[in-house]
Formats: sequence, structure tokens, C-alpha cells
Amino acid sequence: MIAGMTETTDGTGEARTWDERRHGDERRHGDERGHGDATDAAAAPTSRERRIAAWRSAPRVLARLGFLAPLGERLALLAAAGEVYDLDETSDIYGNGVVEALEKRVAELLGTEAAAFFPTGTMAQQVALRCWAGRTGDPAVALHPLSHPEVYERNAFSQVSGLRPVRLTNEPRLPTAAEVRDFEEPFGALMLELPLRDAGFVLPTWEELTGVVDAAREREAVVHFDGARLWECTEHFGRPLEEIAGLADSVYVSFYKSLDAFGGAALAGPATLVDEARAWRHRYGGNVFQQFPTALSALIGLERELPRLPEYVRHARVVAGALREGLKAGGLPWFRVHPEVPHTHDFQVWLPYEAEVAAEVAITVAEETGAVLFANHWDAKGPGLSFTEVYVRAAGLEWTADDVRTAAVHFARRLVQV
Repeated sequence: MIAGMTETTDGTGEARTWDERRHGDERRHGDERGHGDATDAAAAPTSRERRIAAWRSAPRVLARLGFLAPLGERLALLAAAGEVYDLDETSDIYGNGVVEALEKRVAELLGTEAAAFFPTGTMAQQVALRCWAGRTGDPAVALHPLSHPEVYERNAFSQVSGLRPVRLTNEPRLPTAAEVRDFEEPFGALMLELPLRDAGFVLPTWEELTGVVDAAREREAVVHFDGARLWECTEHFGRPLEEIAGLADSVYVSFYKSLDAFGGAALAGPATLVDEARAWRHRYGGNVFQQFPTALSALIGLERELPRLPEYVRHARVVAGALREGLKAGGLPWFRVHPEVPHTHDFQVWLPYEAEVAAEVAITVAEETGAVLFANHWDAKGPGLSFTEVYVRAAGLEWTADDVRTAAVHFARRLVQV
């Protein structure tokens, strides 16, 4: 494994180092190698390496996450490029050609006047909210403290873009209309992460969401959706993408969190905003010379994965229910599947064990059985409490409820013996 390899937590999450995600991870603890000499340390695989190896080789997993696949397998994705774009066209230069085609496709899907491609969502959202701050005259951005920019972007809003984040609520959910309407400070923009990943990939109801947007409008604030996973929300809301996106003044979407592309993002909204965003994209260093591999992979994702996301969400609900039944039947005295009925195709599982214990049992069971329920790492949620994220994609559709229950029983029985 290449030293310093980065890992997202879901294959659809913002890329970041293992250290940044875990805040004191396997590397800080010596990669669980103990205190042997350098030769022993070099020979013994880390917990992360074992987990990824078990996931790659397992016949049965709930999700085949592209970002963790071998390079050759990732490059093979582009074999389908000719199905989504004319490969006889000249390659892109500074955002034309295939990049423009991708931007047009996103605008059509979201029902906006225009869209601009960005190399990262971090840049796209800073630019969007900076543009809005210039128009409203107010740099304050109301958001949730678990929002991605607050947790993973090293205070980029305040340190880079002159924005001032203000936190609406500490509850592990999206803010309510009353919290927005009655907030004691003025703000120029309201940013809503849909779904709120670190709270458990949770979404409000449609009525709650429209109420929050209306409350922001009453305050004459603009509304921006951090829609990195907006693609996944149609099943929960029972609304098409364009109707969901139409609630906001601007929307950011990711191409790799749900669609399994190589990377990239888009900012969608009014043509005047997008034109201004392109200027700031250049200033931020995001006007990359050529982006055709990423743009093609995004078009492939829109063609292949987007239509299947509602099916993944529906099956995630089957998986979550069977997991609860299996963990209970396996003898666990307490656990939590959150949300009980997943809002998207991702959800959390909480256990009353230290993260290292849960991780070791999950890896050992995966190595022994070839069936991987918990492919992701485990984080501490408190003393003697940990959680992991469960992702359901195309590979998960092969699991019946009985398959999930059986695997969950096996895992739970091993865990209670620790």
C-alpha cells in the first residue's frame, strides 16, 4: 500500500486522510503493530490494510466502493466512455468540450439555468457562498455544526473566503423552521446539507424542508443546498431532483459520493451566479487545463448509477431491518441502527464496544466468512461506544434479508464472546 494513501469513508464522501477523519487513528496508535522493531512493523499489516484486503477479496459485500478498487479496475470504468460522449471530439481545454457537456447535463437534471464544473466541492461551496455574500452584503452563513465545511475543511469558510459561519442548532438533525426564523443573529445565507451525513445521513420531511426554506426567505436570506448526496434524496422526499433543487437559490452536487466518478463537483443555479462563480473558480486555481477523465466518469455515473439510486435506498431499508433482527438474535444486549428506516442508501450502526474491538471482530469475520457487513472503519461515539457507516450499492442487492440476518447473527455472536 502506498504510504499516505487517502480514504473517504464511503466512496462518496469528501476525500480526506485517515488522520483527518479519525482524529487519532490507527497511525497515531502505531497501526496496532505494538512496539516491535522496524522489521516487524514493516511486515505486519495495519487494521486498515486488513480491512481493505478483506473487502477487496470478499465474494459478498454490501457495496463495491470504486475509490478503494485497484487502479486498473478504476481505469476500466472509462471503457464505457464512448456510450456517453463522442470520443472523436477534441479533448477539453480549460473547461470546454466534455466538461461543458457535463455542466449542461447537470443543469438539465437539476432544473437550473446553468452549472459550472469544479474540481472539488470544498471549492464550489466557498465560491458559491462568497458570491452570495457579495450580493447580500452579509458574510454570515447559517449552518449546522456537523456540516461538512465545519467538520472537515479546516475552517475554510473563515480562513479563505471571508465568510462567518453561525451555528443554528446542536441537535443531530437539520434545523427547524422555528430555529431559522427565531435565530438571534442576522445571516445572508442558509446552507443546508442534504442529507446531513455526520448525523446519520438524515433528511427532514418534505414539509419540514419547505418550512425551513420559507423561514429563510422571510429573513431575506438566500438558500444554498450542500447537495453532495442530493442525488440520493428523491426516494425519501418523493419528489424529482428538479423540484428538490428548485427550493434553493444554488445547489452543489458531487460526482463521486453517489455516482462513483473519479472526483469533481458542480455548482448549479442562476446563470448570473454561475458566470460569477467561474471567475472565482479561476482565482481559486480551479480552472484546470484538462479534466476529461473525471468528466467522462461523471457522465458514466449519471448514466449508470443515478437511475439505480432509488433502488439502493429501498434495499438499504431491507438491510437495516434485517441487521436489527440479526444483531438482536445474535445476543447483543444493546445496539442502534440509525435511522431505523434509512433516509438514503447509507446509515449508521452503533455498538456498546470500543471502536478497536468492533473493528477487529468485523475484520476477522470478514476474513473468515467472505461476507462483509461492515466494510468501513469504526469511530468512537463515547466511552465504550462506537459506530460505523453502512453503505448499500449494487452489490448489496444480491443480499436477501435472510443473508443479512445470518451474517449479523454470526458477527454478534463473535462480538459478545470478546
